Amino acid sequence: MRQYCTFSAAGQAYGLDVQHVQEVLRYQELTRVPLAPAVVRGLINLRGQIIAALDLRQRLGLPPLPAGRQPVNVVVRTADGPVSLLADEIGDVLELPESALEPPPETLQGTARELIRGTYPLTDRLLLILDLDKIVTPDDGEAVPGGRASAEPPSNGAGAPEYSS
Repeated sequence: MRQYCTFSAAGQAYGLDVQHVQEVLRYQELTRVPLAPAVVRGLINLRGQIIAALDLRQRLGLPPLPAGRQPVNVVVRTADGPVSLLADEIGDVLELPESALEPPPETLQGTARELIRGTYPLTDRLLLILDLDKIVTPDDGEAVPGGRASAEPPSNGAGAPEYSS
């Protein structure tokens, strides 16, 4: 069994291994970064630590979040430090059997195939499991600050993400 932190963007459910998720926060004020890749929406101050906030919709080629709605921050651990993924809504932590994870279909090509590790068929929808290393690396191939996912789970015994409001 494996635990996944789930969240949504444009009505689609996505998941990341809970071991890579540090915490989930309400929207934080962003400071724009000149000349940054379009996927980098800005920087946030997380208790004195400055981290990059990536627009998950932009990264996945989805339309922008409707005006007046604020995203949530899914703060993930990477080898270079934390990075925030901006999602529409947070979901539940799901525990799913590894044997039920299906690879992306062969017909899915290009960036979409690279960003999705696999899918879980749920009762009412598909859960797309994202490849964190690929998500935090913009299309130009340069990792964002704090942008390489750790191949190993954190050694401090951290489990499920911390949810803050």
